[in-house]
Amino acid sequence: MDEYKIGSIVPFGGYDWRVLDIQNGAALIITEYIIEQRPYHNAYVDITWADCSLREYLNGEFYDKFSADEKSRIIPIVNKTPDNEWYKTTGGEDTEDRIFLLSMEEVTCKYFGDSSAKLYNPGKNQRYWFERKDENNGKRIAKAESCEWNSWWWLRSPGRVSVKAVYVHGNGDIGIQGNNILKGNIADGYCTGGVRPALWLSK
Repeated sequence: MDEYKIGSIVPFGGYDWRVLDIQNGAALIITEYIIEQRPYHNAYVDITWADCSLREYLNGEFYDKFSADEKSRIIPIVNKTPDNEWYKTTGGEDTEDRIFLLSMEEVTCKYFGDSSAKLYNPGKNQRYWFERKDENNGKRIAKAESCEWNSWWWLRSPGRVSVKAVYVHGNGDIGIQGNNILKGNIADGYCTGGVRPALWLSK
């Protein structure tokens, strides 16, 4: 881990990853780019991170793309997904994950600057978004590799109802009300959002 520094970009498993944290000889990393577009779940039903198809995919098919040596360096961890702070929607059961999405709290309070004041003390007219002028928005912006446009990406936290999940808007703002986990804005359309996997990597 000596060569890893918070904020540095490291290659692993065919992707570029940004180092978010270093603890006890392991690094928390997230893909620098949005690596694909997928719905949060494969059915339009009440769901939490624990049971969603995106978690199943990341810890199954996506995880299995890594080599045996790479898998040996990915550390399983227990994730807690807090309830939605504004709407009190349940975050669901704790999960043991090898690959995961970040939570709203991790993105707003820990790894992309501290916007906790906006999370825990919303303005009286705030219902769906953080303030668009949040000083940390720029740190959360992401785009797909080889794409010039910023795109929105999923977090694992629940939205205002259990058929929505919180996301980071293309401008870096936090959509606390959430986007639909599957159902799009047109008849039979799918709501597919950006995926930025995260994991803990041992040296």
